[in-house]
Amino acid sequence: MHNDEKVVPLSKALPLQGATPPLARLPVVLLQVRDKAAQQLKDALQALFDNADDTLFEMADRAHSNSDQNTFFEAMRDLRLKRKSIERGFLDKFYESFLALGQYQITEPVLPTAVSFDKLELVHNDELEKTVAVDAMVAKVMSRDSVALGQLTTRLNELIPQPITDDGNPVAPAMLCNFFLQAGRSLGVGIKVKLIILKLFEKYVLANTDHLYAEANQLLVATGILPELKALPARRSSDRAAPRARGPALSEPALADAADKLDKGVMEVFSALQELLFQLRGNLAPRHEPDAEVRPISSKDLLRLLSHLQQYVPSQETGDDVDLRNQLEQLLTRVSVKSGKSRSFGAGDEDVINLIAMLFEFILDDRNLPHSLRALIGRLQIPMLKVAVLDKSFFSRGSHPARRLLNEIATAALGWGGRDDYQRDSLYVRVEQIVQRLLNDFVDDPAIFSDLLAEFLAFTSDERRRSELLEQRTRDAEEGRARAELARHRVQQELNQRLLGKTLPEAVVRLLQEAWSKVLLLTCLKHGEASAEWQAGLDTVDDLIWSVELHHEPEARQRLLELVPGLLKALRDGLTSAAFDPFATSEFFSQLESLHVQAFQHFSRLQDGQGEDIRSAAASPEGETEHGPAMMAVVEEIVLVGPDEQVLSEPSLQLPEDDPGLLMVDKLRVGCWVEILEDEDHKLRCKLTTIVEPSGRYVFVNRTGMKVLEKTRMGLAVEFRRGAIRILDDALLFDRALASVIGNLRKLKGS
Repeated sequence: MHNDEKVVPLSKALPLQGATPPLARLPVVLLQVRDKAAQQLKDALQALFDNADDTLFEMADRAHSNSDQNTFFEAMRDLRLKRKSIERGFLDKFYESFLALGQYQITEPVLPTAVSFDKLELVHNDELEKTVAVDAMVAKVMSRDSVALGQLTTRLNELIPQPITDDGNPVAPAMLCNFFLQAGRSLGVGIKVKLIILKLFEKYVLANTDHLYAEANQLLVATGILPELKALPARRSSDRAAPRARGPALSEPALADAADKLDKGVMEVFSALQELLFQLRGNLAPRHEPDAEVRPISSKDLLRLLSHLQQYVPSQETGDDVDLRNQLEQLLTRVSVKSGKSRSFGAGDEDVINLIAMLFEFILDDRNLPHSLRALIGRLQIPMLKVAVLDKSFFSRGSHPARRLLNEIATAALGWGGRDDYQRDSLYVRVEQIVQRLLNDFVDDPAIFSDLLAEFLAFTSDERRRSELLEQRTRDAEEGRARAELARHRVQQELNQRLLGKTLPEAVVRLLQEAWSKVLLLTCLKHGEASAEWQAGLDTVDDLIWSVELHHEPEARQRLLELVPGLLKALRDGLTSAAFDPFATSEFFSQLESLHVQAFQHFSRLQDGQGEDIRSAAASPEGETEHGPAMMAVVEEIVLVGPDEQVLSEPSLQLPEDDPGLLMVDKLRVGCWVEILEDEDHKLRCKLTTIVEPSGRYVFVNRTGMKVLEKTRMGLAVEFRRGAIRILDDALLFDRALASVIGNLRKLKGS
């Protein structure tokens, strides 16, 4: 084609945007690797976006609410608009990472910030879910393709001035995920949709990394770059946690120094903890002869002892608590007797044991955890101790998988009521499975915590989606009910204003109270009080009342003649729109016709000089005679009650605004969990889902999203005053425990 020369390949166009000199330093074969990989990734991204529409449409089709459906449709629209910019942004980041390979520069590593134990930072749930999803995706690729990626990294290191690690390879799964997340930052979608898009990225991009690495390796081998490298057998799952040998990158003094600094960041935190734990050191030791030489056991031997103890952790049914320090002391005594030498724990290991024991003492006393789940979590002491012995970042890194798993279990358990059938509850069963799997399978490979965390987050996210859906329906229903209450009050006000103190035919009063009130209610809800429809409904009330009242004015007859046809039509249309009982409607119109006939007869008698009205002479206020209809004197206010409505009665006690009970109520925020003492044996855990204004009703739901309680502000204040309600602390469990332990150690040191 003649236009072929106008088509610029992406691999040639993109580099023109950056600086040319760095490109010149990259070997030609490396440019070929980059361009071939870029084309494969571009094709994969196109497949992702081509399928995203169908996936999101299916999700919208299966959505249980209009809100969820709109979320998915908005996401589809957003993706279509930003698809090109995301693809381009991803490839830009990919090209930039290759440019960096040709530049020799030493950068200081980002060190962990100093830990403030006075106020521990909490991880946002959305970020946590995203991080866990990415970690799981990367782990899957590495378990499958780590050998091919390692060989590719080794070959690249032969071509570039500054060696890289597998993690720094531009085609490493973590790097590709990072490029995609950065390119998609402009997407205005929630975490639910982000996780779906990440899953699509895994399916269409990361699933093909084996081909990506294979072709890149082939290109390099074809040009003579380390052709002698042999493919190694895939690692067994039991070898996952084995530390990778440091590659050529760590032979560089600057990079080795950077790794040391990162390790120092973790050790500085643990050293700060050890300063506080020093005062407890020496209490954990076996009984031995005073003059005997004491030899500390290694951390490796400690792990073996812990694995032995792990097999004898009491079951949930026995109800026995695990006294970690006492058990280790007894076990160490037996080891000393058996070996004939006095053995002890190393100072660092003893500090870890003391710290974990104190953390779990806090956890087992924590009133925020239901008793049965508290006991279940208590069985995790030994697995958590083993993790801490293996990896000191357990104490300094909030994102540590074992720490996150403990926090997620506690967060999920916050709303758990601990019913009698708890062993059949899905959350309890899932936590029990996690505990049992750790006790059975965890030896010295911490990767099991990442797997369990990913599985548990998938489980809780499914539960949370279901509960959020039901909770939203509860909120919608309560808000609808509040609007209906306001409208009902307005209708009630208008009817009382017109009827109170009057004596009217009973049929008319009943119709207005039982039927036309519904018409007005629907009109108020649908059109509002400022609408013409609302005013027309009130005009109909006024016309109906006027038409059945006694009138002596000469012009009243003509007005009644003109009024009746339109009045009857308005009444019939309104009652039909409110789906009022057609038989009752028919009966009412018969009675109304009779009343209007009598009204016209009254006007005829007035013309004949008869001044006395038959109805007023023949009918008593509450009865019916042979001469006229039953009359009703409206002496009490009309009170309209909705279907299944429970009127909340405020306690007779009125409290001042500065009352401690009311101040506690005002601390409640939507999403806050509370525990309410129903009676001596039962406590109800529920979450404040909405405060309905202007009535001020506080509506609470359980962890499934179902409404379980409704209280007024004054009613809640009374409950707070008598100590029957308390607010649950929803801060992360491990962080609260660590802050408490550190506070206690500081006090102990100060004393």
